[in-house]
Amino acid sequence: MVSAAARAPAPFDLGGALSVRDVSHRFELEGKPLPVLDRITLDVAPGEFVALLGPSGCGKSTLLRLVAGLEPPTAGRLIFDGDDIAGPDPSRVVVFQDPTLFPWRTVEANVALGLEAQGLLKTHRHRVAEALALVGLSEFASAYPHQLSGGMAQRAALARALVNDPRLLILDEPLGKLDSLTRLTMQGELARLWQEAGFSALLVTHDVEEALVLADRVVVLSPRPARILAEVRVSEPRPRARDGAALVRQRREILELLA
Repeated sequence: MVSAAARAPAPFDLGGALSVRDVSHRFELEGKPLPVLDRITLDVAPGEFVALLGPSGCGKSTLLRLVAGLEPPTAGRLIFDGDDIAGPDPSRVVVFQDPTLFPWRTVEANVALGLEAQGLLKTHRHRVAEALALVGLSEFASAYPHQLSGGMAQRAALARALVNDPRLLILDEPLGKLDSLTRLTMQGELARLWQEAGFSALLVTHDVEEALVLADRVVVLSPRPARILAEVRVSEPRPRARDGAALVRQRREILELLA
């Protein structure tokens, strides 16, 4: 694992501390309880990058929704920077699989949405240009979403998240719909953004290699209701070679756990 202190220096440390304590969650389906999460306990240290892996439908995205404050857990506590999570907050921003850009707004206007909603755009407009520069979209500020490739649209979604200076970036399979080559490029870009900005990150992915390339630690979940099967600390130093012996070995270990 590469600690926050061992990374390339960030211009400012935005990383927040997340604590998930004995969290369980269930839904009601046709009048019957459907357990989704089973007593999950997990910590994300300031500046740490953690990936969640598990079978489809096991509850990974549900856990992200709870961390984002989009709904309360059935049982347990979620704590961020010492305070109980009681709802959404700009310090915890979600990036979804679909960029969900407003088609009638330019890239710049889409990125500015968070500041606009908080009434901060007039005083913090410079943050929009900084976020666009960080993701390499300065030249496309006046473009509209239909003029962007899939990778560029996801860069715009990342810029929209980063403009709020989040302390935790919550990533729900953000690269899942990209073609293979674009996905590889965006993995490198996401790692660079994390190293430069210093935020903490919690990623859901179905791609074992992606988790090992990006994360400090990989948390493997069981089928629904999700329980933590294992936590794997990634031993390969950054930048990581996908065919490195340690990474290949850990990939095999995780696939055996998932099987």
